[in-house]
Amino acid sequence: MSVVPATHWLKTLRREDLRGDLFAGITVAVMLVPQGMAYAMLAGLPPVVGLYASTLPLILYAVFGTSRHLAVGPVAMISLLVFAGCSRLAEPGSSSYFSYVLLLSFMVGVFQLALGLLRMGFLVNFVSHAAISGFTSAAAIVIFLSQLKHLLGIDIGGAHSTVQILSEVIGRIGETNPATLGIGMGSLMVLFLLKKIRPRFPAALPVVVAGILLVYFLRLDRAGVNIVGKVPRGLPGISIPRFQVQSMISLFPTALTILFVGFMESIAVAELIASRERYRIFPNRELASLGLANLAAAFFSGYPVTGGFSRTAVNYQAGARTPLASVITALLILLTLLVLTPLFYYLPSAVLAAVIAVAVLGLVNLKEAVRLYRVKKTDAATLFITFLLTLVLGIEKGIICGVLFSLGVFIWRSSHPHTAELGFLEKEGVFRNVKRFPDASIFPGYLILRIDASLYFANMAFIEDCLRHALEERPDLECVIFDLSGVNDMDAVAAGIMEELMEQYSNRGIRFLFAGMKGPVRDLVARAGWREKYGDKIEHLSIEHALKHCQVMSDQGTQGTRGT
Repeated sequence: MSVVPATHWLKTLRREDLRGDLFAGITVAVMLVPQGMAYAMLAGLPPVVGLYASTLPLILYAVFGTSRHLAVGPVAMISLLVFAGCSRLAEPGSSSYFSYVLLLSFMVGVFQLALGLLRMGFLVNFVSHAAISGFTSAAAIVIFLSQLKHLLGIDIGGAHSTVQILSEVIGRIGETNPATLGIGMGSLMVLFLLKKIRPRFPAALPVVVAGILLVYFLRLDRAGVNIVGKVPRGLPGISIPRFQVQSMISLFPTALTILFVGFMESIAVAELIASRERYRIFPNRELASLGLANLAAAFFSGYPVTGGFSRTAVNYQAGARTPLASVITALLILLTLLVLTPLFYYLPSAVLAAVIAVAVLGLVNLKEAVRLYRVKKTDAATLFITFLLTLVLGIEKGIICGVLFSLGVFIWRSSHPHTAELGFLEKEGVFRNVKRFPDASIFPGYLILRIDASLYFANMAFIEDCLRHALEERPDLECVIFDLSGVNDMDAVAAGIMEELMEQYSNRGIRFLFAGMKGPVRDLVARAGWREKYGDKIEHLSIEHALKHCQVMSDQGTQGTRGT
């Protein structure tokens, strides 16, 4: 694939593609203008910053990204993470706060670009889908609650967690502005209704227009309705982040969180549509492309961006064929900045809050929680714990705790590999787990132990325990056959411990044989000198081969007894 994917799709662009891209670009632009402004407000930034973040970052991703349909720009989840990370360092809306946001964009961009160039996109795979699902659902609720201040017209300060927000809202509910409440509830009703009956229609546009006209003609701004006010006209200016070591250390956890959450949201929807359209996504190039987009946001007055679920779906459904659709969207946003920004002066903040609320409520995924509980309860526990901690502790701490818990589950699983004692089903001619197949025959004096995981330093203690318990239960054992057909790899520490086990139990007259050893494992034990030490004991191609070698099993039958 070309280093610059745009050179490929520009050469192959057809007339019918142009028509679809044009319509999709216009549709997404109409959707992105109010969304971008709303998400910037959610991030504690002036609304125009959301428009700035929807220009050059989109174009850079279109040039370097590998997805033909991904719609990059401001999203709700990243906006809330920006607010949570930067509001601890400065007052939202201040120049210092904006400086921190630019620095955060720069850090996210550098990390993404570096991981992409170093081909380390696989690291994202260690973030559990269950943790991300729990975090997303909880964050959506936090985002919705955080917009109550705009929907009700009250001040709730800088509360971040669910408990803090609800406490502030309940304490100030008597200060609700009736006009603001009316605009907010009306906007929510219209948005929900249009989303249900016309899901592809950019519902935010008529709501924004109606809100502006209502405030302008009824002068509701004089009745306490908060409005956007003056939106600067013109192209985004060049901005230089303030590179301070202490600030970078403070923002480091937030940058990593945005990197992983943003990339997982982006790659998930990109790969979903790519599979439907039968083309390939390159994760490392996606990381690098998003990194370039975020660097552009840092140096052109924006804030962190990623690929969004809803806009990408709209882009795809509207007929986008190539990334040209995103370029058209960015050009229309630039046109809006040059010409149309004065029209947003009377736009009520309650309308933008309604746009955010409707967008994020769709991220609460109860079906996924039910599915995980039914399929794998530990994954459901990961989802629930992440969900609960995000609600109670806040966005950053919640996702960090969820990821740590999911990694803990992964480490526990890898250090407790599945093992099974095997018996022989004579009629079928196969070896199976005696616990699942009670009719399987076992061989007196012989233990056949299958290990279903790679062996390394962390799980050998578990293997030792399994072997010790088996030998305690069957003191008549004289031979242990390890079936390593399920072992893909072994490290030097595991090989050394296995040697110690063989030496320890050989003093009790117990022999050890190995069957089904795969190539990489055979290579390692050969380098460890096993062939010289143990000879043909490690060369058995199968369990049958090992048993026939011991003259316990013949071609005519077995000498086994029924398992119990």
